[in-house]
Amino acid sequence: MSTNSAPTESAFPLSTPAARGRVIFVGAGPGDPDLLTLGAVSAIAEASAVVLDNDNLRAIFDHPAVTVGDTVPVRVVEAQASGKPLPPSGRARSVLKLAADGGRVVRLVAGDPFLDAGVADEAAACARGGIDFEIVPGVSSLTAMPEYAGIDLTEAGAHFVRTGDNITKTRAAQWASTGTLVIASTARLIPEIAAGALSTGRPAEDSTLVTIHGGSTDQSTFETTLGELADLLTDKDIPDEEPVHVIIGPAVSQREDLVWYESKPLFGWRVLVPRTKDQAGPMTNRLRTYGAHSEEVPTISVEPPRSPQQMERAVRGLVEGRYEWVAFTSVNAVKAVREKFEAYGLDARAFSGLKVAAVGKVTARALRDWGIDPDLVPTGEQSAAGLAAEWPPYDDVLDPINRVLLPRADIATETLSTGLSDLGWEVEDVTAYRTVRAAPPPAPTRSAIKTGKFDAVVFTSSSTVRNLVGIAGKPHPQTVIAAIGPQTARTCEEHGLQVDVMAGQPGAVELADALANFAAERRDQLMEAGEKVTKPSDRKPRSRR
Repeated sequence: MSTNSAPTESAFPLSTPAARGRVIFVGAGPGDPDLLTLGAVSAIAEASAVVLDNDNLRAIFDHPAVTVGDTVPVRVVEAQASGKPLPPSGRARSVLKLAADGGRVVRLVAGDPFLDAGVADEAAACARGGIDFEIVPGVSSLTAMPEYAGIDLTEAGAHFVRTGDNITKTRAAQWASTGTLVIASTARLIPEIAAGALSTGRPAEDSTLVTIHGGSTDQSTFETTLGELADLLTDKDIPDEEPVHVIIGPAVSQREDLVWYESKPLFGWRVLVPRTKDQAGPMTNRLRTYGAHSEEVPTISVEPPRSPQQMERAVRGLVEGRYEWVAFTSVNAVKAVREKFEAYGLDARAFSGLKVAAVGKVTARALRDWGIDPDLVPTGEQSAAGLAAEWPPYDDVLDPINRVLLPRADIATETLSTGLSDLGWEVEDVTAYRTVRAAPPPAPTRSAIKTGKFDAVVFTSSSTVRNLVGIAGKPHPQTVIAAIGPQTARTCEEHGLQVDVMAGQPGAVELADALANFAAERRDQLMEAGEKVTKPSDRKPRSRR
């Protein structure tokens, strides 16, 4: 039998190379965060610093799929003292500083890094500075914006142009031969674009389209002619450096049949969501897919119970096997129990052998994020009553323990507790957290609520109705009121609010869908009557509720 002697230290010389930084140029697409690629989402999640082209790109971080570390700096690329952008070498120097110690710096740009943002010189400067770079391509605004405006370019002989500061006759000469011209530029250069196109012999009657804030819920599209293009934005109060897309030519005439983005049922609606940003995530994301702009206003502040002894005994009982079931009736209850567990150095493994119930999909998602897959989630009504209706009765043969732990808010109703007791279970109610009325929103928000500047309000519980009225006043009569279920609708009516929409199934996403369906029917009715489609905030006020 042979033996292998241990290698000497010199046999495998080891080295620890110095950390090398990287700059990742990530294309964010034309404005709609849904167009971010998986590569872009991954790069942002792994970044040690993020540098933006402009503040408008910060809206990307509100998307539920996008995460950035709590300690990761997010800043806008520096500008010259005059306000003009730095040259590529200057922008590269500011990025190189962040990558010097081995960091992964994401340089987030609008559209596609090379085609739209023109970062090739900046990337080359990074390479000369000894820093590796990568490119994560994005959807180009040159091709996306016509589609967002409802323009089909497949048979239009389209020519794509990105203009700089000097639109010379030589550069504009090629514009004459194309059927449809797509130009990406800034608002300041629109008069020069018009002059350049006319100088090539294009007729002043050429159909022309101008889109600003493309791909966002603020998108606006203006139809005009080439001859009137130069004066189009003079009274629109649009900043000189605002990105614009100009389309000139025959394809513009097809738009009437293909408008889709600005025809979304909630397009441009300003919707008030009386919840915190964390709680409102799934709802605001769904509302955004329908074209709405959501504003969260917290109406409830969650605080620990006045006495911690109840929760301490409950946690001890969970670990010792005192309960057969644990029922969670809110995300806040999950959060309160999780925080108490973590304070004791415990994790989800302590739930081994227990049966866990969740009142609905959102609460179930919070449990799964903790590593707990609930055994019972109601398939019908997602409420305390719905959970009680599907709860199995106590069976002294099959169930070794008859106790159920119910961690909940101090103001929760007795619906679930009573329902489980009727099924033979012994319920231990524990105050896991207290809900108190939040501080009033800023004065401009309160004014917008009272004067009808919001198009809709979505109420997800009776407490959000009571608290919003308490801290901000009643919504204006012309504001559309949407309620998540019958109990919330009754509370609205008790406060003098006429409910326009109620979700078919109680759920935040279902409520967003119901509001969109209501808006779509309203839009269709206005169109059939030959009236202009307007937002509720644009209409004449209804009589007081």
